[in-house]
Amino acid sequence: MIKNAIQSAGLLVLLWFLFGDFVLVWFHNRVKTETYNNHYSSKEDAPDSQDQSCFCHLTGVLDDCFCDIESIDVFNNFKIYPLIQKLTERDYFRYYRVNLNRPCPFWADDSHCSIKDCQVEPCPESKIPVGIKSGNYNRYSQVANANTDIVDCEQAQDLGAINSTLSNYSKEAFEDWARHDDAQDHFCELDDETSPDADYVDLLLNPERYTGYKGPSAWRVWNSIYEENCFKPRSVYRPLNPLVPPRGGDDDGEGFYNWLEGLCLEKRVFYRLISGLHSSINIHLCAEYLLAEGWGKSLWGPNVQEFRQRFDPAETKGEGTRRLKNLYFLYLIELRALSKVAPYFDRAFVNLYTGDRQEDRATKELLLQFFNETKAFPMHFDEKSMFAGQKIEAKTLKEEFRLHFKNISRIMDCVGCSKCRLWGKLQTQGLGTALKILFSEKEIKNLPEHSPSKGFQLTRQEIVALLNGFGRLSTSIHQLHSFRALLKEKR
Repeated sequence: MIKNAIQSAGLLVLLWFLFGDFVLVWFHNRVKTETYNNHYSSKEDAPDSQDQSCFCHLTGVLDDCFCDIESIDVFNNFKIYPLIQKLTERDYFRYYRVNLNRPCPFWADDSHCSIKDCQVEPCPESKIPVGIKSGNYNRYSQVANANTDIVDCEQAQDLGAINSTLSNYSKEAFEDWARHDDAQDHFCELDDETSPDADYVDLLLNPERYTGYKGPSAWRVWNSIYEENCFKPRSVYRPLNPLVPPRGGDDDGEGFYNWLEGLCLEKRVFYRLISGLHSSINIHLCAEYLLAEGWGKSLWGPNVQEFRQRFDPAETKGEGTRRLKNLYFLYLIELRALSKVAPYFDRAFVNLYTGDRQEDRATKELLLQFFNETKAFPMHFDEKSMFAGQKIEAKTLKEEFRLHFKNISRIMDCVGCSKCRLWGKLQTQGLGTALKILFSEKEIKNLPEHSPSKGFQLTRQEIVALLNGFGRLSTSIHQLHSFRALLKEKR
C-alpha cells in the first residue's frame, strides 16, 4: 500500500510539473469520483440514487470523439471561462453589427414580439470607443484608420462600408478583402454591413435571457431547422416535437436514434451541432429567467423548474441527457476551430482596432493568451475524419453540409423576438465561422506573415461572432455547474 501511494504521489508531481493546475484539478475530481463509486457499490446504496442518471451527473466519453465530459468541465470552468468572460467584455468584442430588420425569406412574418424584454436597446453614445463612429444612439460604423480620431459619420461613410476589419493596415487592403468573399467557404448568410438597416449593438447591454417569446412562432423556427435542414426524411419523427401530432403508443424516440446512428459521420455531426446549439440557448434562458417584475426593475435569475422541464430525463423521456451531451460536442468543435485559427491572429500586423492603442494592445495580448489555452487542450476533435471518403463524394457532401447550415442562418431572420434574433444570428454565425475555419486548414497554413491573405480571412463581424458564440457555450457549461448545486440544495 505504501509503495502504491509513493508511486501515485510521484506520478502526480510529474503530471503537475508537465501540465500544471489543470491536471491537479482533474486528478482531484477523478479521485473523488472513484472514492464515491467504491464507497457506494450499488446504485441503491447511493444517496439520492434516483438522481444518479440525471443530467447533473454527466460522465464518460462523448460519441464521435475521444474526450470525456469531466475533462471538459474542468478545462472550461477553470481555464477557459474566466478568460472568455474578460475577452468578450473588451470594446472590440462587445459591439456587433447586425441587421435585425431583414424579412423572413421562408414564410410570412408572424409580426415582431411586442413584449418589452424582446426589444434590443440602443447603444448609448457615451460608451462608443474612439474608433467606432455614431450617427445616432443606435447606429455605429467603425473607421479602421489609426491616423484619425473621431470623424463625423458622413465623412466616414466610404470607409464604413468595409468596417468589419482586423487592422489599420491600409484602406486598399480592406477594399480588397471586401471584394474577396465569394471564393471562400461561407457557412452563413452574412448581413450586409453597408445596409442602412444594419446597426451596432452593445452585447453587454443586451444580454441573452428569457424574454417570454415562446409558443407556435418559436416552435416553427426550430421545427424548420430540424425537419428541413438536418438531412432527415419526414417519415422519421424527432422525439418530443411539439408540432408533430401525437402518435399511438409510447414513442421513446428509439426509431429516430436508430436512424441517426445509421447516417454517415458528417450528417450525424450536423444534427449534433444543431442540437447542441439549441441546448446551449435553452440553458441561457433558464439561467437568466424573469423571476419577478416590479416598478421599473425586473429580477432575473435561474429557474430550476424550467431547467428540469427542458433537460431532466424524467421530464423529457431521456432526451435531456442526449441534449446536454450534444452541447459538449459542439463545445469541442468550436474549441478545435479556435485552436486552429490562432496563427491568423499571431501575425504582428493583425490588430483588434478600436482607436485606443492601449486598449487594443491589451485586447490582443488577452486574445493570444486565450488561444494558447485552447491549443493546450489535449483531446481535440479530429476534423480530418470528416469528408475523408472518395474525393468527388466528399466534396459533394461538404457542399451539401455547407448549404444546409447556410439555410439555417437564413432562418434566424424568421425569429419574432428581436433580442432572440440578435443572439440567434450571432451564435449561428459564430458556429458557421468555426466550420469555415475547420475546413480551411490549407489556407491557414499558407498565410503570409506580413500581409493580408486572399486565401483566408475573417471579417470583424465573423471574429466578434466567433468569440462571443464560443463564450455562450463556455457560459452554458459553467451554468450547468450552478444548476447542479441548486438541484442538490433542493434535494
